[in-house]
Amino acid sequence: MKAAPWLGFWTLCRKEILRYLKVTVQTLLTPVVTALLYLAVFAQVLAEQPEVYPGVGYVAFLVPGLAMMTVIQNAFANSSSSLIQSKMVGSLVFVLVAPISAAEFYLAFVLAAVTRGLLVGAGVLLATAWFVDLPLAHAGWALAFVVLAGAALGGLGVIAGVVSDKFEQLAAFQNFVVLPLSFLSGVFYSIHALPPLWAELSRFNPFFYMIDGFRYGFFGVSDVAPATSLAVVAAAAVTVAAVAVVMLARGYKIRL
Repeated sequence: MKAAPWLGFWTLCRKEILRYLKVTVQTLLTPVVTALLYLAVFAQVLAEQPEVYPGVGYVAFLVPGLAMMTVIQNAFANSSSSLIQSKMVGSLVFVLVAPISAAEFYLAFVLAAVTRGLLVGAGVLLATAWFVDLPLAHAGWALAFVVLAGAALGGLGVIAGVVSDKFEQLAAFQNFVVLPLSFLSGVFYSIHALPPLWAELSRFNPFFYMIDGFRYGFFGVSDVAPATSLAVVAAAAVTVAAVAVVMLARGYKIRL
């Protein structure tokens, strides 16, 4: 009997989603609590900061940045940790022998990563709604940025999981790539507040465009044009997807 189209994709995607839903305290609740702690500390220390944008106080400015940072980090963590665990315990072979293409393999992991990112991002926004009234000027822009950013980092997580042979190597991706780029992306500040050199360097950080574009969805203002940010984020997502699918199709470090 011929298998239904996309059955392999859907089965793998469902398995990945159920994997993180079984440990919701670790995968969903903990990132939200961490974001609340950031908000409590920075809002307390910088409460007297002048408005970042006209009519936008610092606490309101901070919340979308924290939500997007949480999305980025958790989308990466979901796909990368799942792949490295499967490689370490040897269960990846059951996926590789299944009738599923490299593109379906990639899409299943990335869709699961995006849904986890959306859930924790929504959790941050809901939790912080008790402390700050947040406008939503352009919901479509905000949704486009959060989905594309989750897809880009979910794809980067696939690459990191494929390349890494040990948790130590995966931690290097997290600690020396994802964390620095996310913390230096303008989560806690506008690049207009930076010295010219650092402001210019920030424009080479793709995470900056994810966060700045996401903020545009809420406030209707941003440091750079939202169309420019969307083009950069979309290009990052497509580039990462192309690299990851080629690696999966060739069986790089996943087939003997």
